[in-house]
Amino acid sequence: MGAQWKAKHKDIAANAKGKLFGKLVKDIIIAARNGPDPAANARLRLVVEQARKVSMPKDTLERAIKKGAGLTGEAVHYEHVMYEGFAPHRVPVMVECLTDNVNRTAPEMRVLFRKGQLGTSGSVSWDFDHVGIIEAEAANKDADAELAAIEAGAQDFEPADDEGVCVFLTDPTDLDLVSRALPAQGFTVLSAKLGYKPKNPVDPASLSAEALEEVEAFLAALDEHDDVQNLFAGLGG
Repeated sequence: MGAQWKAKHKDIAANAKGKLFGKLVKDIIIAARNGPDPAANARLRLVVEQARKVSMPKDTLERAIKKGAGLTGEAVHYEHVMYEGFAPHRVPVMVECLTDNVNRTAPEMRVLFRKGQLGTSGSVSWDFDHVGIIEAEAANKDADAELAAIEAGAQDFEPADDEGVCVFLTDPTDLDLVSRALPAQGFTVLSAKLGYKPKNPVDPASLSAEALEEVEAFLAALDEHDDVQNLFAGLGG
């Protein structure tokens, strides 16, 4: 599973566009710290493109950019915090948070991890590779994901899922370069971000239906938390 964990049920995964917009606004604010011009700020360009693809209102987008760049006079400070641990049945989990109050987020994460195990820094990250993750879909029937990965400079790819979305994996420093190259190879980029790919994912087939349900419920509860930006689980596809 190259991309971050996502709930399988549509009503859970996208319970409201507002939640998705909220996460993207945080990403935009963080990225805009390095300048408000997407043409000169690769990280901001990638997030802005993603926001436009999900039809974020122009006013919301522009306000987030100005806020992040310090052009509104508002003091906005989000701290990036990683939590590591295990879901039930020893499934490793990396939780990426953006919070304006670590003293609130930390105890709430401890509560959520009661059904699993919260680890210390480095306790789980060794079992993940830090990579660039690009989700893309074929723009035409002739698009070949394997050839596109080679030509665009991706390190690896995962074939299209049931929704037709391929995942291209890159070196973290090549994320922007590869995302710019994929359209010429017949793929429309849906999202591009840095993330974590499990080295030794747990095979869902090795878990009972009840155990897998417990893992999914645990991950869904984490994903619902307002401060959780991305969730990466060592669970096979």
